[in-house]
Amino acid sequence: MTEFWLISAPGEKTCQQTWDKLMVATTRTNNLSTNNKFNIPDLKVGTLDVLVGLSDELAKLDSFVESVVKKVAQYMADVLEDSRDKVQENLLANGVDLITYITRFQWDMAKYPIKQSLKNISEIISKANADKAVDIPLSPPAVQQQVTQIDNDLKARASAYNNLKGNLQNLERKNAGSLLTRSLADIVKKEDFVLDSEYLITLLVVVPKTNYADWQKTYETLAEMVVPRSTNLLFEDQDSGLFSVTLFRKAIDDFRHKAREQKFIVRDFQYNEEEMKADKEEMTRLSTDKKKQFGPLVRWLKVNFSEAFIAWIHIKALRVFVESVLRYGLPVNFQAMLLQPNKKNMKKLREVLYDLYKHLDSSAAAIIDQSAVDIPGLNLSQQEYYPYVYYKIDCNLLDFK
Repeated sequence: MTEFWLISAPGEKTCQQTWDKLMVATTRTNNLSTNNKFNIPDLKVGTLDVLVGLSDELAKLDSFVESVVKKVAQYMADVLEDSRDKVQENLLANGVDLITYITRFQWDMAKYPIKQSLKNISEIISKANADKAVDIPLSPPAVQQQVTQIDNDLKARASAYNNLKGNLQNLERKNAGSLLTRSLADIVKKEDFVLDSEYLITLLVVVPKTNYADWQKTYETLAEMVVPRSTNLLFEDQDSGLFSVTLFRKAIDDFRHKAREQKFIVRDFQYNEEEMKADKEEMTRLSTDKKKQFGPLVRWLKVNFSEAFIAWIHIKALRVFVESVLRYGLPVNFQAMLLQPNKKNMKKLREVLYDLYKHLDSSAAAIIDQSAVDIPGLNLSQQEYYPYVYYKIDCNLLDFK
């Protein structure tokens, strides 16, 4: 189970009491969830209108950054050919697995100094309030720019690698499959052909294995001017064999037609050493280029997945802080808590949390489980609302084929 509920509730006499009450209600008797304190530093609060604007901005940013995190994770799976174990090994945040990072979350003071103010606050709130500072770090425009850059870089790198991979796969497909369609360049040799003759030509014919005897009996009579005893079996796959046969050029059309009637298929092939050499060199080049790009691409994905994921969890922390101040008021006094629900008891956990915190907001009394609410004309499915601050962190980032 990789879904977490990040919630907050106001401090009782102390925040520790809030934590103890949650632990008693959810773990000590009924094992509804595994809980961790979620540490958010003391951030300086600005004006109410700033916080309202910031709340809206962070909601959009949360959604955008989550989408980029999932894109990078999914492309990692694509590059590693959907090897689930390898993908999970590479999807780390700050060098640790995602569950460890979330459950032991510590604000990154170096990356997001808590004394830093929002220089670009004018992009979030109305111009009339642009001069009112709010000392909350992790400027939404700055994070948006950082994650947008990751998103743009991902598109460029993915496009280049996918083109390379696609071209290589096309060549590999040409060199595999049925003798009726595959490239013959790596099968035939120069000595299999009569070359540079004004009158004679060597054709390549695909013959079903069940028809070998018929071919040997009839190929010399399929047209006039077929060179006797000129056929050789050059290659076999599971179903067919590739035979060469030499005849006069002017008999080609007649031979091709009569051969088709006997279920012998003449391949449209001309021996060209330079073209065949170029194809082999192209395949070697593409294969080499793919190997060269693979390592740096995986490293880039690892680094930027970590960056995006860390930014995402900091945004969640910031949303909890802003929403808690808006809901519970000043002075700042709330406990942020991370719950990992027991999958079988999620509905029961919701009910317990509702009973624990229903006194915080009477307007939420009717909403225990959003999925259970069905009021005609009212669509609440887009945003879950509870009497406590709640945000879901879904670590199911991959869609394995």
